[in-house]
Amino acid sequence: MIIAEGGQRESAAPETLAPQVARKLENEIIQQGWPVGRLLGSETELRERFGVSRAVLREAIRLLEHQLVARMRHGPGGGLVVCAPDSSPATRALVIYLEYVGTSVGDLHHARLLLEPLAARLATESVTEEEIARLRATAGPCQPVDADFHVLVGELSGNTVLRLFTEVLTRLSGQYVLTYKDAPSTGVAAPWVHAPARHLEVVDAMLAGDDASAQVRMVAHLTEIEDWLLTHSRSWSSERMLTRPVDPQPGRDPARKGAELLAGRIHDDIVGEGHRVGEVFGSEPVLLARYQVGRAMLREAVRILEHHSVAQMRRGHGGGLVVLAPDPTASIHTIGLYLNYQGLRPEHLLVVREALELGCVQAATAAARGPVAAARLRAMLAREDIGEGFHSQLAEIGGNTVLTLFLSIVTRLWASQGFGESERAPGTTCGGDVHRPILEAVLAGDEGLAQHRMRRHLRTFTSQWQ
Repeated sequence: MIIAEGGQRESAAPETLAPQVARKLENEIIQQGWPVGRLLGSETELRERFGVSRAVLREAIRLLEHQLVARMRHGPGGGLVVCAPDSSPATRALVIYLEYVGTSVGDLHHARLLLEPLAARLATESVTEEEIARLRATAGPCQPVDADFHVLVGELSGNTVLRLFTEVLTRLSGQYVLTYKDAPSTGVAAPWVHAPARHLEVVDAMLAGDDASAQVRMVAHLTEIEDWLLTHSRSWSSERMLTRPVDPQPGRDPARKGAELLAGRIHDDIVGEGHRVGEVFGSEPVLLARYQVGRAMLREAVRILEHHSVAQMRRGHGGGLVVLAPDPTASIHTIGLYLNYQGLRPEHLLVVREALELGCVQAATAAARGPVAAARLRAMLAREDIGEGFHSQLAEIGGNTVLTLFLSIVTRLWASQGFGESERAPGTTCGGDVHRPILEAVLAGDEGLAQHRMRRHLRTFTSQWQ
């Protein structure tokens, strides 16, 4: 986890010319309907079109290649070619951020309990015989990282946002399992021992068309995983991930460029060694010697780290690779690109947003028992216009890092896709008129009433786009 002292915040520099060129090329790809395989132009043509140097263009292309948006094809007839992106850059970006902010086992599994049973319900409603066969094939003997079955359920839900979030949650959960698997035995069976049987119970419920049973069985399975993690994490100094993260699928993508692998190693070392925000992780000569790589590869890896606000190379006396405060902006951008390619639809965002908002209400109601959260809620109630930042502030009061991040992603995607830019309900003139009763119920500790009011609010202000 990256630690900021005294409220200190080191952040990335303003966007340079290369990212601006990359954004323009991304927009061009989106406007053309993501034509996979289309040639956007040769290096010479692109340099002339954007009026930039070879170095700037190549850095922009590296960013596009890192996000799997486009790649440079060399040789006769070569140039920048549009790619079909997959979810790996988006999921890795989110896992990096959640590792950095120190996500607890409890926060992680609260999010899993909100989203994965929902995925099981949606998958049950539309699952085919061929898909049942796929589920059964992935439900067999499991390694400590039990991800494939859960990711497949998220995929079969038909909801692109839900599928992506499920993959992030299961990958991160898998890293926790690997972190704690060598902890002293507590007598609690490892979750992967019973996983095959639990998976098949979920599949049987889906095959029977019993979506309620599929949800209940998924909850039971996730609860076993959480209980094991909580029990074993207590043998460590904290249930937050303070040890070096482990790649749950080492070597799964041998085609990944060396610079990306190096960036991952540097990130793991920054996290695992507990470096603080603003601290110099190492000068360029020190890093070259430590990782035994060439200067070109190191500098490309640093660009990737800078893009994700992991670290930034500071030049001059006393310079080096400086650790930055976590910032999910680049991660959210990467996710937006991937979901755009997947054909993001408003109903996908609506379903996931409702689940996240209700989870935030639950977390905020629990937090309201404490004096700090209660004071923040009363301050919100005292404002004339509660609507400004209501949803994000309520999520922050709840204190669940996963829900706060996921809700931020969903609301930003909602606005960026043009589905609507306001939280106000149609026909109302003041957002506070609909938000105030929710806050009052949260502050009173009435979770059920607060969730009921939030659900009605969401369904009212989104009905105009359904």
